[in-house]
Amino acid sequence: MPEPTVIEVEGVDAGYDGRVLLHDLNFSVRRGETFVILGGSGCGKSTLLKHLIGLNPPLRGEIRILGDRIAGGPAEERARALRHFGVAYQSGALFGSMTLLENVRLPLELFTDLPRDARDLVAAMKLDLVGLRPYASYFPSDISGGMRKRAAIARALSLDPAVLFLDEPSAGLDPVTSAGLDRLILRLRDTHGITFVIVTHELASLFAVADRCILLDKVRRGILAQGAPAELRDRPPHPDVRAFFNRETPEGSWSPNV
Repeated sequence: MPEPTVIEVEGVDAGYDGRVLLHDLNFSVRRGETFVILGGSGCGKSTLLKHLIGLNPPLRGEIRILGDRIAGGPAEERARALRHFGVAYQSGALFGSMTLLENVRLPLELFTDLPRDARDLVAAMKLDLVGLRPYASYFPSDISGGMRKRAAIARALSLDPAVLFLDEPSAGLDPVTSAGLDRLILRLRDTHGITFVIVTHELASLFAVADRCILLDKVRRGILAQGAPAELRDRPPHPDVRAFFNRETPEGSWSPNV
């Protein structure tokens, strides 16, 4: 039996100030899978992510996370939707004046009534999940870029979300560090049942971690293809899909160099 759906995107127009950048998006994400959002420069990957996590409401359509609308419904429903997921941004977005433990502990301080000792214990456990417990007292400036990415994931996990959104997790990392981050994603998915939604342009990471993906297209302002990465690569449904996976530039279309 297929896993239940945790994210539903139905008839969504995404954009800003009434300007539609992505039109009529329809896709779903199943529990426990790693779902990747792909596309060339300016195709709307970041725009879609902002809509999925509730920073911007859809211009049309609905986005539901575990059945709760992220926008357009009562405030209580949006609040429930926001508690279903965590986000790790491309830069890490860690607070430089806080230690790693303090960074990871912050959501617990803001959104739970746990006593201080319990918050410290949970934060330490989350750092342990990403291999950073020995660095709990370090500041973000004291560690490498790859470790900052891991710390951001630990903070995103602090409230035990069902879904974790990752924005360009491999950006700026060397191949070895990037591969280690891929292994971490797979381990968290397989051992903790976390559903991942990842924005990336790294094809190596795509094939390492993704169960399914969508390919956004700037010219068409929507989804050009969706499915398993290997299937799209080996049996592309459109010449521009083949071009993307071969890192070619289709004449009159977007550049896949991102």
